[in-house]
Amino acid sequence: MNIGTHADRCLSFIKCDLKPQARQWLPHTKVLPAVTLSRQTGCGAMAIAAELAGDLQSRYGAQCTWMVFDKNLVQRVLDEHALPKEVAKFMPEEHVSAIQGAVEELLGLHPSCRTLLEQTAETISHLADFGCVILVGRAANIITRDMKKVFHVRLIAPVEMRIEQIMRRNALDYKAARDFVRKSDIGRKRYLKVHYHADIDDSLQYDLVINTARIPHCEVAHLIGDAMAQWAKAL
Repeated sequence: MNIGTHADRCLSFIKCDLKPQARQWLPHTKVLPAVTLSRQTGCGAMAIAAELAGDLQSRYGAQCTWMVFDKNLVQRVLDEHALPKEVAKFMPEEHVSAIQGAVEELLGLHPSCRTLLEQTAETISHLADFGCVILVGRAANIITRDMKKVFHVRLIAPVEMRIEQIMRRNALDYKAARDFVRKSDIGRKRYLKVHYHADIDDSLQYDLVINTARIPHCEVAHLIGDAMAQWAKAL
């Protein structure tokens, strides 16, 4: 998949209007699903998401263009809710504690934590309703759990493999990579626990859980696509 071209298309997509009338060109007889990807740090989620976008594009053809939303989701939230770009630094998924958020809200340093969460959830819901999107992280599986057209995936892998991946990807030594993985995993788990009262490791929240340790990314994507093809028959 051409990552550069895909990124350009994502930037174009996040600027579009997601109101219902923007979807009138889509066939009304076909439900266009969405996917959420929950992931452990370092299990290859972004590479798999890019492969999955290509796989699903080949299955659905010209009905719509599949897009991946991860870090660019923050930009979409800012655009949709007319927030200044400086707010982005207050929206990390893993690192801002509930105490820090409460203090900053009290001091009026930026929109309240609750407001940002509500706006993020609203944007995620809009994207999922539009369809043909792959939403990575940010409790998207919890936010969209009542939407029948959304397929939920959890990606996991052994911690040592994930540490090695982070060492290669971020050019870190073993200790730094181990700390990065541990802190990121804890932060994501806390994000769901504090804000949504959910356990990220509860497998019943997902339609499919995949250990990516011994399966190539392209095959993981194809496996998800096959599972979705069976699941979509009931939509």
